[in-house]
Amino acid sequence: MRPETPLEIQWLAYALAVNEAMDTDELQKLHKQLGFTGDLTEFAEGVLGKLCENTDPSQERELIEQVQQLVEYAFDQAASGEVPDWDSVSKKNSGSAPDSSGSSKDAPGIINDEALYFDVPEYDYSVINGYEDLPSLSDTAYLSEEEAAERMIYLLGCLRHLGCSDLHISAGSPAFVRRQRQVERLDSYVLTEDDALKLNLSLLSPERRKQFLQLQDLSLALEIGRDRFRLCLMEQKSGIAGSYRLVPDHICTLEELGFLPKDAVYIRRLLDYNNGLVLVTGPIGAGKTTTLAAMTDIINEKRQDHIISVEDPIEILQLSKNCQVSQREVGKHTISYRNALKAALREDPDIIVIGEMHDLETIENAITASETGHLVIGTLHTSDAPNTLNRLLDVFPPTQQPQIRAMTAGSLRGVICQKLVDNGFGGIVLIYEIMLNSMSVANIINEGRTFRLKSTMVTAAKQGMCTFDQCILAKYEANLISREAALSEMTDPIIISQLNAIWAQREAAAEQG
Repeated sequence: MRPETPLEIQWLAYALAVNEAMDTDELQKLHKQLGFTGDLTEFAEGVLGKLCENTDPSQERELIEQVQQLVEYAFDQAASGEVPDWDSVSKKNSGSAPDSSGSSKDAPGIINDEALYFDVPEYDYSVINGYEDLPSLSDTAYLSEEEAAERMIYLLGCLRHLGCSDLHISAGSPAFVRRQRQVERLDSYVLTEDDALKLNLSLLSPERRKQFLQLQDLSLALEIGRDRFRLCLMEQKSGIAGSYRLVPDHICTLEELGFLPKDAVYIRRLLDYNNGLVLVTGPIGAGKTTTLAAMTDIINEKRQDHIISVEDPIEILQLSKNCQVSQREVGKHTISYRNALKAALREDPDIIVIGEMHDLETIENAITASETGHLVIGTLHTSDAPNTLNRLLDVFPPTQQPQIRAMTAGSLRGVICQKLVDNGFGGIVLIYEIMLNSMSVANIINEGRTFRLKSTMVTAAKQGMCTFDQCILAKYEANLISREAALSEMTDPIIISQLNAIWAQREAAAEQG
C-alpha cells in the first residue's frame, strides 16, 4: 500500500493479508482499479466482490459479516494513528513467524477452525495415587508429536483424578499444578525450551499453531473425551508457557459452588427479571465462570427464552433445555466481545451472557441492552460489590459519567462478588457478598455516593444482601471455615466480636460436655 493511502484502508488490507484472505498483490491491484480512492466503503465493497467470486451463495452472508467486522477493526486501528507492520505480512507469507514487536498482534481472525476434540480410550486412573505415579516429562525430547499429544492427554486425565485445578508447562521451570490453590511441583525436572514447545503445541491444530506463532498469545478450549480444558499459551523469556485450566465435568448448582441455601434463593430471584443488569465479579481464579454457567443453567431450566452467550473461550457447554442457547467464542465465532454484543442485539435475544466486560464500548452496550428489554449477565474483575460501581464508571469520560450513573441506577439488578480462600481445614471455601438494587442503593448510585454502599449492605440482610464478613460469619456458624481462617479475612470489628462470641460459647459447651 502507498504511504499516502488512508490508514483505515491500510488496516483493512493488512487484516485481509495477515489472514491470507487476499494477498498483497491482489489488494494493491484492487486499490489501483478504484483509482486509489480514499473511500473505505468502496474499497470494502470491492474486497467483498472479490471474495464472493468463488464462494457458495449460502456462505455469502457470513462472509459479509466477517468483512464488516474487519471494517470496524480497521476504523479502530486507524484511530490510534499507528501504521500496519507490512513486514510481518511478508514474514508470515514466507512461513516464518512475525516479529513479536509488530502490529500483527492485533490482527483479527477471519477463518474458523474446528473444535479441538480428542477421542481417547478409557484410562484406569485408580493406580494414580500421587505425583510419583505420573508419567515423567524428562524424556520429552525423544517423543514424536503423536506421543507428546498422548502424554499430555493422559497427564491431564491423571491430574483431574488427583483433584488439581491447573497444570502449568513452562520453559525454564519444572511442570507444576495448583491443588486447593497451592502451587505444587510434579517433579524436579526443568523443562527445556524445546520440551515446552513440543508439549504445548502437541494438542493444537495447524490453524491454531499458525495463530499462536502470529500472535504469541492464544486462549482456547480443549475437549478430551468427556472432559474440557481451557488452554492459554504465551511466549516468555525462556520459551513457551502453557496454562491448562481443568473445567468442571458438569454444571454445578449454586449450592455445590458454595453459596448458602438462603443466599442462593436471592440469586435465583435475580434471574426472574426480564431486563436489567446482573454482575458477577471477583479476582482472577475466583470461580466467576462456573457461577455464570450455574446461573445460565438455572435460566435454561426455568424459562423459555433465547440465550446468547459470548465467551473467551467456551469452557462449559450449555445444551438447550427449555431455552434456545447460542454460545459464541471470541476469536473463533467473533472478533471481540463488543462486536459480538452489537451483533447479539440483532439476533432477538432475551438473555445476553457476557464472559468478560473489560472495555468502554462493551460496558456501554451492556448497560444499553439491559435498558432496552434484555437481561444481561456479565463478569468484571473487582475486589468487592461497591467497587464494581466505581469500575463501571471509571471507564467512561467524566462528561459521560452522570448519564451512565443514572442508567446504571435504573438498570442494575444485583452484584455478586466472590473469591476463594483457605478454609483452615486443608481446603478452600467460597466467600461472597451480594448487593441488590433496592431503592436506597439506586439513590446512592444516582448521587455518586458509592462509599455508602457497604453500610447499606450491612443493614439490609433481610432484603437478601450480605458483605464478605457477614458471609464468613455464616460459613463459620455452619462449620465450613475455621476460626483462624475466618479472622484472617475479616475486617469489620463488630462481626469479628460476634464470631469470637460464638467461638467462646462453643469452647464453653465443649468444656462442659
